[in-house]
Amino acid sequence: MSSKARRLTSEINLERLAEIYRGLGETTLPKGYWIAHVDVKDSKGYEDYRNAIAAPLSKFGAKFLIRGGSQEVPEGSCKARTVLIEFPNLTAAKLCYESHEYQEAKTIRNKYSVADVIIVEGH
Repeated sequence: MSSKARRLTSEINLERLAEIYRGLGETTLPKGYWIAHVDVKDSKGYEDYRNAIAAPLSKFGAKFLIRGGSQEVPEGSCKARTVLIEFPNLTAAKLCYESHEYQEAKTIRNKYSVADVIIVEGH
């Protein structure tokens, strides 16, 4: 099987998994979260990333809980921007991150920012 065919098969499987996870409901499994700390180097370019992530986030049932805003760091250090994205469960969070669509968007993000991204399970 060619790499293009494998990727297409993988994307079809990810699409079906995303559909299943969206249908599970909020009480079936613990939620998954992306926690990102970001320093934006070019805010205009970063908008391209924000536009590019809309489709994969929607596909995997994600919603923003925190998107920037003012923050206080009483201990340690942190980048200037904090983002918290909730997914129906940890598997959906991981599959979204690993998806072809998100990886393409991440390439855009890397041009315009420096980020730490953590994927965690929670309630």
